[in-house]
Amino acid sequence: MIRKLLAEDRQQLVDIIDGTNNFNPEEKSVAVELIDEAIEKPNHEYYNLYVFENEGKILGYHCVGKRALTDGVFDLYWIVVGPNAQNLGVGKKLLEHSENFAKENNGRWILAETSSKDSYTATRNFYLRNNYSIVSQIKDFYSVGDNLIVFGKYLRT
Repeated sequence: MIRKLLAEDRQQLVDIIDGTNNFNPEEKSVAVELIDEAIEKPNHEYYNLYVFENEGKILGYHCVGKRALTDGVFDLYWIVVGPNAQNLGVGKKLLEHSENFAKENNGRWILAETSSKDSYTATRNFYLRNNYSIVSQIKDFYSVGDNLIVFGKYLRT
């Protein structure tokens, strides 16, 4: 079941983030800050956080929101699946939920940013498998040799 974040979900989400080897300490800190922001402001205009729960256990989450100053562009800020729930379809269901959220809120585009580091190859392949295309790349964005790759999917036909 995918549902809106509740304050009592925080620790399970922090545990999932901590167990994700791809994230460095700074990325983990930013992810938790976004969770805290979403808990503090449950009807936040930009940070809408939903969890994937199965039998009382949270397996992953996504955070999606409208990009400021646009009339239909949404950012998928985070999509995280716990290490024990990888390759079970949880990520795909969360991604579809984020797309549906954007569509229901008059979204035209959904964008997801990621790194060019080898450790993010599975993430990039995940977006490609789900009909996203690379819409932009910025060389040496995160650090020298670590490019920003922006994936996008147009939601209207």
